[in-house]
Amino acid sequence: MKKYIKIAITSMMLLAFLACNDDDFLDVDPSVETPEQALSSPTAATELVNAVYNKLLDWNISSFSWIGVTSIISDDADKGSDPGDTGTDKNLLDDFTFTSTSASFKDVWEGNYQGIARANQAFKYLPELEIDESLKNRLIGETEFLRALFYFRLVRMFGDVPLIKEVPNIQNQDDINRANTRAPKQEVYDFIVADLNDAINKLPVQYSSSDLGRATKGAALTLLAKVHMYQGNWQQVYDLTNQVKGLGIYSLTPNYEDIWKEIGENNSESIFEIQARGETPNNGVNNYSVTQGARGAGGWGWGFSTPTEDLANSYEPNDVRRDATIIFRGETLWDGFEVATTVSNAMYNQKAYVSKTMETFNGNDSESNKNIRVLRYAEVLLMNAEAALEVGGDAATPLNMVRNRAGLENAPAVNKMAVWQERRFELALEHDRYFDLVRQGRAGEVLRAHGKNFVDGKHELFPIPQTQIELSGGLLKQNPGY
Repeated sequence: MKKYIKIAITSMMLLAFLACNDDDFLDVDPSVETPEQALSSPTAATELVNAVYNKLLDWNISSFSWIGVTSIISDDADKGSDPGDTGTDKNLLDDFTFTSTSASFKDVWEGNYQGIARANQAFKYLPELEIDESLKNRLIGETEFLRALFYFRLVRMFGDVPLIKEVPNIQNQDDINRANTRAPKQEVYDFIVADLNDAINKLPVQYSSSDLGRATKGAALTLLAKVHMYQGNWQQVYDLTNQVKGLGIYSLTPNYEDIWKEIGENNSESIFEIQARGETPNNGVNNYSVTQGARGAGGWGWGFSTPTEDLANSYEPNDVRRDATIIFRGETLWDGFEVATTVSNAMYNQKAYVSKTMETFNGNDSESNKNIRVLRYAEVLLMNAEAALEVGGDAATPLNMVRNRAGLENAPAVNKMAVWQERRFELALEHDRYFDLVRQGRAGEVLRAHGKNFVDGKHELFPIPQTQIELSGGLLKQNPGY
């Protein structure tokens, strides 16, 4: 599915809901069919859903701000870069002095709601399409998966959020109020679960090579397990992860470092990735890699989101994940590139590294060709292990599968802390650490020990962007403490 489709979608948008202009929401080519004209076109129907996938490539949903509110805010990464370069607000995220006007929160709010708007637009037309029913059902399932992913990101970050289930009618006051009123977190979770349960029944286990990268049954099962994990529904987590294992199509990649290379894209461990490479040179993920590349003389990027000393020093001896996750100043990388001793920071994120000599490089540092891994089989095993501890099952086997792949012996003790530690090392800089700490009830303890100004009862949730509160006319209410 490595395409970047420009598709015309006729839309009425609610400003307070999206807080963006038409150009931000849509990629419009007036020569392309509208949905009304495409009621019997399988190609146009597929492109309608591709437009939802393509939102994941954008700056405000998968790039600098997302890195800030997931990695830099955690104990796995520091702001990095040069001391005087704040990255707009990344210094504030790093030390927990951010406010409701910090730009990163505005970006991720808008980006995910723009994705939801595209999904709702697709849902408006898909049921009416005069195309093969199996294709129609599959496309609906893909869109349900993507909308669930967007809402899951939002509910983890902000708690109660507006729940927009269909394209709002700006002439309808009830629609306006609903789009500007926060629904209870549990209601949002229930909606996510419903979307994913339906998607599971509609999505195939695998695709042909021409559709590689689209959402699968395994992706929906895995995301649903993760959604239940964040609600503490452990029996569901255990059952769902066992279903993923039972599909019999996923396995751990033997070499951990290969996961992050171009040759590791969509491998046996991959369950869902953001498909970054487009048909033309400049259609990758917007600035995901360059923002995290080494800065300074001999560098190749902006230098943000640098691994912390605490992360680097916490790996067990002989854990291959340390060197596969962290680029060290002065080292020679797997492609023969020598990292200059003059770069600004001691460490950088190797999972975001793009080789200009041994991987496809489109000549534009700002548009990375590298896929972003979102769901992996290793996480399924770790969720299964954690759930087994809660419900009474075999936690040692899945836990040790992950450890053994990393070059480690079996865990000396199999308990929650052992699983939590493996999640940190296995998934480092993959955008879950902060939310894991909150879920585990130890965010304050861990982050304050790391020098961050975390306040219990406040920082478990991010502030609702002030611009959204103002656009709503005060209907949106702020989270406690902000």
